[in-house]
Amino acid sequence: MFLALVVTPELREFLVQARGGAVRLIKVRIQDEQLVLGAYREPEQSWDLDYDHFLLPLLDRQEPCYVLYRLDSHNALGFEWLFLSWSPDESSVKDKMLYAATRATVKKEFGGGHVKYEMFGTLEEDVCLSGYQRHVSSYSTPAPLTLAEQELQRIKLTEVTVENSVESKQQTLQGLAFPLQDTARRALQQLAQKQINYIQLRLDVQRETIELVHFHHTETRDLPYRVPKDTPRYHFFLYKHSHEGDSFESVVFIYSMPGYSCSVKERMLYSSCKSRLLEEVERDYQLQVAKKLEIDDGGVLTEAFLYEEFHPKQHALRQAFAKPRGPAGKRGHKRLIKGRGEAVQDG
Repeated sequence: MFLALVVTPELREFLVQARGGAVRLIKVRIQDEQLVLGAYREPEQSWDLDYDHFLLPLLDRQEPCYVLYRLDSHNALGFEWLFLSWSPDESSVKDKMLYAATRATVKKEFGGGHVKYEMFGTLEEDVCLSGYQRHVSSYSTPAPLTLAEQELQRIKLTEVTVENSVESKQQTLQGLAFPLQDTARRALQQLAQKQINYIQLRLDVQRETIELVHFHHTETRDLPYRVPKDTPRYHFFLYKHSHEGDSFESVVFIYSMPGYSCSVKERMLYSSCKSRLLEEVERDYQLQVAKKLEIDDGGVLTEAFLYEEFHPKQHALRQAFAKPRGPAGKRGHKRLIKGRGEAVQDG
């Protein structure tokens, strides 16, 4: 399990003061199981002229970090900021996992309302000024309709109705594919290498992407508690167990959809993206999914249930043939069969 990291009082006080605009850049590091101030820079020129000059020298090719970079634009709370998660390829897997798990803590501590853009990078070209501009342009590119909206419009035009009855099968958006975000892709790589054993993914309907929720270490007994009760999720779980003296490590894909408490659109999108996600996972990450499950309640994911899914009991006992009883009423006299040479009496 990940450590519950704390923010040092010095960093907390500095973040509060920095929101006023006197600071251009803040670097946050993890040190001795605490979130600490790594470095900071005060503004010298406009935000774009300061950007590469301030940011790039602070990035270590072997150590992840967080960077909060102040823009010159404002919102109702004050200056707007860029929140950058730096996780270089040469850093250790442990550090990558620790920083990924702590990212939400840093954002919450600083104040998510101040953050205009979020970026994730493993190379300098991902996070330099030109990389930032590419990232921003991906948000501002005009699109009359999103992929999901186009599919929903097509369904409406063809007058396909969705009925929420037990007897009717629900229509889905065929072949819809949302791209995986960088953090989700890296988590799948780690799962394929068996460095982690559980991944939870969600759809970001607005951005039309598949996001990583978390990849906390999970024992089989903990699996039911990983399934949200009010929102859909995709789960990948490395199921380790023994059967008849042999050990197995099997990847299980779980699609959890908590009944009809979710909207029709949400159910359709999750159902449609599922098959394309599995195709990509098996093709690009060489993850052999041994079992695919669809559930509406995490409570069913017991150890006994998973074991039975992989090794069902062989119900080989055959019921002995039972001679049917004759009609009720008079049945006549019993037939007596005598030994050899003796007469047979029949009533």
